[in-house]
Amino acid sequence: MEMPSPSAAILSRKPAIVARLRRVLPADSVIDDSTETRAYECDALSAYRCPPLAAILPRSTAEVAAALRVCHEEGVPVVPRGAGTSLAGGALPTADCVILGLARMTAVLEVDYADRVIRVEAGRTNLSVTAAVEGDGFFYAPDPSSQLACAIGGNIAMNSGGAHCLKYGVTTNNLLGVTMVMMDGTVIEIGGAHADAAGLDLLGVICGSEGQLGVVTEATLRILPRPEGARPVLIAFGSSEVAGACVADIIKAGVLPVAIEFMDRPCIRATEDFAHAGYPDCEALLIIEVEGSGAEIDEQIGLIRQIAGRHDPAVFRESGSEEEARKIWLGRKAAFGAMGQIADYMCLDGTIPVSSLPFVLRRIGEMSRDFGLGVANVFHAGDGNMHPLILYDANKPGDLERCEAFGAEILKLCVAVGGCLTGEHGVGIEKRDLMGVQYSDADMEAQMRVKDVFDPKWLLNPAKVFPLALSAERRAG
Repeated sequence: MEMPSPSAAILSRKPAIVARLRRVLPADSVIDDSTETRAYECDALSAYRCPPLAAILPRSTAEVAAALRVCHEEGVPVVPRGAGTSLAGGALPTADCVILGLARMTAVLEVDYADRVIRVEAGRTNLSVTAAVEGDGFFYAPDPSSQLACAIGGNIAMNSGGAHCLKYGVTTNNLLGVTMVMMDGTVIEIGGAHADAAGLDLLGVICGSEGQLGVVTEATLRILPRPEGARPVLIAFGSSEVAGACVADIIKAGVLPVAIEFMDRPCIRATEDFAHAGYPDCEALLIIEVEGSGAEIDEQIGLIRQIAGRHDPAVFRESGSEEEARKIWLGRKAAFGAMGQIADYMCLDGTIPVSSLPFVLRRIGEMSRDFGLGVANVFHAGDGNMHPLILYDANKPGDLERCEAFGAEILKLCVAVGGCLTGEHGVGIEKRDLMGVQYSDADMEAQMRVKDVFDPKWLLNPAKVFPLALSAERRAG
């Protein structure tokens, strides 16, 4: 994956730049030692690494604004970083950039149960938002698999989803307002503690913009009353295609579970060895969770059982207790860690129409044989958000490049059937050179003009989202 050549002028001015940052930030908030900055050389797309010029860890919106003002005046690129869990290289540094980490900005600023909102600093982890309100019977709906670690700021940057997004939507459906610092240090407020702000939908522009437009430091989020009850079922099938067809039929029937998750045999075996969840020996399984009152749950599961029965399931297991429900979800929540125990992998993120699941799963299997690389499938089947894990050996010459080529073909397939390049991981560096597959030149020009308005010097999160040549041309002016 090509990265831009670092600016020799910026590298030569590193001592002066660091000195200016130390004048506006506490001493322990600026990291420039080459050994210590290695902690920021990559995110969860760890196949690509580049130590930054420096890293800063502000504690407030005012400190973020002061630091950005310095970087803007010095012409130094800035890469915002939440928890570094991006699977698309969204927080990958360049050698001449400053990493701006939000890890110290974790406060809960306000909770309003009457209006069902919470305002938090952007470094707060996803799961800890729910932890702040669950004692009073509320929760925050988006639940990425990395929710124990991932930060709200990163969730907003990538418009993250999670297993329960089928019913509750992704981050943009649960985000009401942000405090954002522009590259020149200007602090702006967008949206607020209400459903629809007047004027242009700037919040919709910010959510999913991958740190290209500004640094979100605070967020106002929608919280929801915890449902009366929830119950998952596990359904095993003889093939991935049949499992995909079952998903399509459930959605077509108008049933709306809170989640429909898919796992195929390679992933099932790896997670079973790792988490011992008691999954059956099968080619594919679905985890489907419904919620509501006891009567509502029984009715929905009855419909799902009827639909699944048309596809000859090998197992239909309904949880009868909290412990059984926990075990059904245990393997799915451990899937990415389990796969990491057996191989290096690249996790993709393409989205397709649910009706195309059987065809796309079959084609991925055929491409796996063509490229000579294994694939494990685990994904949010209810909304067609696929996460094929391509297995490779990072120590084997040529394997990474073959993995990249295979991944590109899968993503092109997603677009070809009417889907898109990403559902929740973002574009980052992983998909930037595939943007032309989904968007015309005019489409990308319109998107880049938006960045021109927010970040005229193109200093925020360089080398991401747009093809590298277009980004370089824009930054050169």
